[in-house]
Amino acid sequence: MAPEAANQEEVVLAQEVSHVRVLTLNRPRQLNVISSRVVSLVAGFLEKWERDEDAKLVIIKGVGRAFSAGGDLKMFYEGRLDDSCLEVVYRMYWLCNHIHSYKKTQVSLVQGIVMGGGAAFTVPSKFSVVTEKTMFAVPEASIGFHTDCSFSYILSRLPGHLGEFLALTGARLSGNEMVSAGLATHFVPSEKLNELEEHLLNLNTGDEDKVRTTIEEFKVDVQPDEDSVLNKLSVINKCFAKETVEEIISSLEAEAGSEGNGWITPLLKGMKRSAPTGLKITLRSVREGRKQTLAECMKKEFRLTMNILRSVISGDVYEGIRALTIDKDNAPKWNPPTLEEVSSEKVDLVFLPFKDELELNIPAEGDAFRWTGKYEDSVYPELQSKRRQVEAAP
Repeated sequence: MAPEAANQEEVVLAQEVSHVRVLTLNRPRQLNVISSRVVSLVAGFLEKWERDEDAKLVIIKGVGRAFSAGGDLKMFYEGRLDDSCLEVVYRMYWLCNHIHSYKKTQVSLVQGIVMGGGAAFTVPSKFSVVTEKTMFAVPEASIGFHTDCSFSYILSRLPGHLGEFLALTGARLSGNEMVSAGLATHFVPSEKLNELEEHLLNLNTGDEDKVRTTIEEFKVDVQPDEDSVLNKLSVINKCFAKETVEEIISSLEAEAGSEGNGWITPLLKGMKRSAPTGLKITLRSVREGRKQTLAECMKKEFRLTMNILRSVISGDVYEGIRALTIDKDNAPKWNPPTLEEVSSEKVDLVFLPFKDELELNIPAEGDAFRWTGKYEDSVYPELQSKRRQVEAAP
């Protein structure tokens, strides 16, 4: 995996102002995508501040036109032959689990694009503030990946079958739709966001009632636009309640011909262009998420990610990344190319549990165990070292 650019320390900025801590994602030219360095720095700052009695409130934001467009796809592509992304995957999923249960009051200020793993830094926050410039999506299935970073847990708890809809279509939600769907807590006009941040800094406390009152001084009550997909939930629930991806597509095709359902056509085209294997893995993962705890979802998603990156049943994720970000021809050649060729038996293979020592280590309950189970505490560093020694041997 290629090293990151110089000035690595600046990909994440940290500011400490009395009792407030501000974390800023600072890769604007790359839409603040999450690299190994970003994961390491974010995890380090969040742990430091949770342990710091003087830190009461944590604000997280991004520079530029994106909060974060998700994981660094080129990083994964460059590591496709040597398992070198295992460490960043482990660290990211371990971090996601901690963000859900973070002990200090969190406020995320979400301007612009927020996708995939980037949304994992915002949606679990106690307060997640969005604007009219916010755009959310989870498009991973379209490139042969799956809905990860705790989103099989998050999406499975949205109303009806909205979670399956978002995961399989990659449909975009605006800021007001995020609030209406329960993916954000407050809508604040973008021109007021800096002023809100200043008020939070001056508030200088993590008291949730006071933080909420401050945000509500700036918030605007919003409803989904008339043509929002959130006003199409009856059709979405009817179609995405079907058991298989094939049946979902057939149901959408039947509904698309009805008056007022023209919104289905572009989404249907997108699904048909998506990686068949990614769609089937994603549907099963979100469905399983309904019956799983957060810890169970995180362990499952870690297995799925590693098995997908290891091309256990398909190399589609690398073909998807190639077509989207490397060659940019937007003409992926999926293998297998059809849904019918992706059998349940094949999909089963990526869901199989790892040996206990190879699973993501979710810390036990209690402050004494809170920051245990890190990558360096796992068996993986030793395994990776042995692998490199074998590869280097004459």
